[in-house]
Amino acid sequence: MDILQWLTQTKVGEFVFTMLVSMIPVVELRGGIPFGVTAGLPVWAAWLAAITGNLIPVPFIIVYIRRIFQWMRRRFPKLNSTVDALERKAHLKGQKVSRYKYLGLAIFVAIPLPGTGAWTGALAAAFLDMPLRRAIPSIVAGVLVAGTVISLLAYGVVSLF
Repeated sequence: MDILQWLTQTKVGEFVFTMLVSMIPVVELRGGIPFGVTAGLPVWAAWLAAITGNLIPVPFIIVYIRRIFQWMRRRFPKLNSTVDALERKAHLKGQKVSRYKYLGLAIFVAIPLPGTGAWTGALAAAFLDMPLRRAIPSIVAGVLVAGTVISLLAYGVVSLF
């Protein structure tokens, strides 16, 4: 049995692709879970793949985003307006989070709407200078809640058919 057959039969390919889809900003697990279910994964597998994929970029965003923005400003001055917009978004979202700190971050990430989620939560945490070891559990909690809500919705839609 070749690798392609094995991937097709065991749905590993769908699992990995669901993880990759969930790593995309804006799409995140809100699009990853329905994608995984549509691709043929059971809801629990789509949930696990999407959660995993959504969380992979978070520590890198928190630790490196400011350096990346500085590098972009120096190397690609034409992207300054894009970097400015992203920083404004992070500060704006950070204001909503800062009042309740880590609980606010978890709630913000848990809301399954566009403009919230792990990427924006990690950006806010980075610009609020939240330590990685304290921000990660809040983001993980929010992602777990959002993933569960989206999975319940996806399961409900799938069970209708």
